Amino acid sequence: MFKRFGLMILWFVCGFGFAASPPLLLRQPTLSTTRIAFAYGGEIWMVPRTGGQAHRLVIGADRLSGPIFSPDGKWIVYTGTYAGNTDIYVIPAQGGEPRRLTWYPGPDVAVGWIPNGKAVLFRSRRYSYSDPNQLFTVPVTGGFPKSLPLPMAQAGSFSPDATHLAYVPNFQWEPFWQHYRGGQTTPIWIADLADSSVVEIPRNNSNDRDPMWVGRRIYFLSDQAGPFTLFVYDPRTGKVRRLLPNKGLDITSAAAGPGGIVYSQFGQLHIFDFETGTAHTVPVSLTADMPQLRVHFKNVSKMIEYSGISPTGVRAVFGAYGEILTVPTHHGSIQNLTYSPGVEERDPAWSPNGKWIAYFADRNGEYNLYIRSQDGAGALRRVVLGAPDAFYYHLRWSPDSRKLVFSDQKLNLWYVDLSRKNPHAVKIDTDRYATPLHRFDAHWSPDSRWVAYTQLGPNFLHSIYLYSLENHS
Repeated sequence: MFKRFGLMILWFVCGFGFAASPPLLLRQPTLSTTRIAFAYGGEIWMVPRTGGQAHRLVIGADRLSGPIFSPDGKWIVYTGTYAGNTDIYVIPAQGGEPRRLTWYPGPDVAVGWIPNGKAVLFRSRRYSYSDPNQLFTVPVTGGFPKSLPLPMAQAGSFSPDATHLAYVPNFQWEPFWQHYRGGQTTPIWIADLADSSVVEIPRNNSNDRDPMWVGRRIYFLSDQAGPFTLFVYDPRTGKVRRLLPNKGLDITSAAAGPGGIVYSQFGQLHIFDFETGTAHTVPVSLTADMPQLRVHFKNVSKMIEYSGISPTGVRAVFGAYGEILTVPTHHGSIQNLTYSPGVEERDPAWSPNGKWIAYFADRNGEYNLYIRSQDGAGALRRVVLGAPDAFYYHLRWSPDSRKLVFSDQKLNLWYVDLSRKNPHAVKIDTDRYATPLHRFDAHWSPDSRWVAYTQLGPNFLHSIYLYSLENHS
């Protein structure tokens, strides 16, 4: 019943207002002699190499990403999602009508160009028997793709004579997992395309990505010395050298072009100059009508993450798209209780007396507990939880509708007594081990004076514990 109504949930989305000089999230830049192209807001933009006012090069109804200049700077290839399918498109660098190069019903993602600029390098799973991608080339004039003689690959860059390829063989489920050193770390291999033999760029189980073959050297990003930054490898000496110290945030993407490398760090664009060995920031301003920020209806039926039901069963509560909504079972209107773009509201719980809905929200930068009337009327109540960098979940009301129990990602179990004048979170217990299915599974006693929960023992077996709110033990 509720699933049927959930599929119909639509609500208005609004923009963030008219804030002066908003921060920009400029991504996946590419460099030519005079210009930089980049992705922003799901579209492709262009700005002079020296910086300035950016203008839109390609507008899409869906998401466009990964622009890459051709070697002569006359063309840009990019990955475009139109009508639900992701394919490779090419457009003149001066602007014009995009031309589609691939037609496979699965995702094709642009990776680069062959050195003479006559074909585009891309990755696809079209011939893969499992998850890994393979690399292909397709003529820029159109035609059938041709696979490279490599069993799997994610990204690559050709040597100037196109006989070798520096490439990343592995893919990662979580590419932004900081300091990751598990089985999904990404090496860079150098393949001889004549016989598919490979040589690995020296590394110490680091994550290496974005290989860029320039002349006799291979530039790449790596986290082997901390946050991702720029390194260079010389095949003649076998030495790896760091080019840019980085004590800040990761460099998320980089691309080589005439005279340097353009990269994105915390949404800003920078250029590393080969001649001077230094980097500078490229100032970019962007003023345009952004359809994404206009008030519009959003179908969130496939974005529902949390659900619950009212005590009477007349309405249900859902958490979707960072908002809290209530939905009638038969008659009535759908109501958005939070309506707050830019804030993540989650884990709604309906009180047993039917009056309140509790949830977590990061309105002030940290997650806190919020209590709102189920009809949206009246003032919003906030309970400051006080733990920095905490992520809470598993909200559960007490039968008297005065208390809430919940847990966090740090293995702590908490409760809040809303009947107190200044309620605050009280720690019940801390578990010993983090497991993939970890949860306290806390339940209230019928008189709301006890909490029963499970906890892992030193032998990794679960035991049941009781906590008294009167004795705090």
